[in-house]
Amino acid sequence: MTGSARRRSGDSRYGDQVPLVAAAVCPHPPLLVPEVAGSTAPELDDLRAACDTAVRRLLAAEPDTVLLLGTGPATGPIPNPATGTLQPWGVDLDVPLVSGQPDRGAVLPLSLTIGAWLLARHHTRERVTAVQVAADAGPAELAALADEINAVAGRVALLVLGDGSACRGEKAPGYDDPRARPYDQRVATALAEADLDGLLDLDPVLSAELKAAGRAPWQVLAGAARSAGGGWRGELLHDSAPYGVAYFVASWERV
Repeated sequence: MTGSARRRSGDSRYGDQVPLVAAAVCPHPPLLVPEVAGSTAPELDDLRAACDTAVRRLLAAEPDTVLLLGTGPATGPIPNPATGTLQPWGVDLDVPLVSGQPDRGAVLPLSLTIGAWLLARHHTRERVTAVQVAADAGPAELAALADEINAVAGRVALLVLGDGSACRGEKAPGYDDPRARPYDQRVATALAEADLDGLLDLDPVLSAELKAAGRAPWQVLAGAARSAGGGWRGELLHDSAPYGVAYFVASWERV
């Protein structure tokens, strides 16, 4: 059965409701955008390439909707039209949630601005929506959001934006913390193995102390994958900390 046929008839394993079908995890540093990075842009070429690979795999799952998920000032959907800006980082560049959309409406937080920029590189034709989650969101709030993702009609693919610890060295934004590397190794392993418990068990307090912006989005991903049911296969495409901040890129697909 082709992807278009699946979209018309649904997936027989799940009845009329087709749950989450794929996910990609990417970081959201402003330096990912070459115009922001300037002369240092080549330093993150490998990271950009990994993100592009993850997004291509996400779109290859033929979703009806691509949902961007990242941290923001509150938890909930961001209505279209919506636009993010990179002006705070010295570049007069606005990034609409949907390419070709007017630069107006709701404001995207940094995480979703970078997500929209990554998606725009692939000229996607799928419906694009965005959800932000508060950095300090608790288990009940995260679980409710995960269930809402699987309540979206049709095939949904998640583009999850989140950085790891920001305490990997004396020049890191959070200075050096010996707990950072073991924390990031745990996250990397969980993303590589699609280990839902490994992500759900991340300590919110420790995550906040290590300035890990991805904790809440990663846990929503894990909750949504569990809510969707079935097995998942993960692959870690990138793991680095070039500026003292951990950057992970991963691709998840349903087994």
